[in-house]
Amino acid sequence: MRFSLFLLFGIFIGLYLSWPGLVMPENWKCFNKIISKSADDKISLKAALEISPSYLLKGKNKKTTSKIRIVADACFR
Repeated sequence: MRFSLFLLFGIFIGLYLSWPGLVMPENWKCFNKIISKSADDKISLKAALEISPSYLLKGKNKKTTSKIRIVADACFR
């Protein structure tokens, strides 16, 4: 029980240090807006500016985790 408490606390602290805006509701609205627009193939300028050139040059096979990281960096930082 103590191990799972420390694990969950560590995950939360790690996410909060990476993305401090994670707990703000307006940032989640931004996240949902980018996700819904990406379904229509319309990406926001804010999310497009977060993409690094090396990410674009690596190829077409993008993992889901890297896509989530880009959207999270655009909204939660």
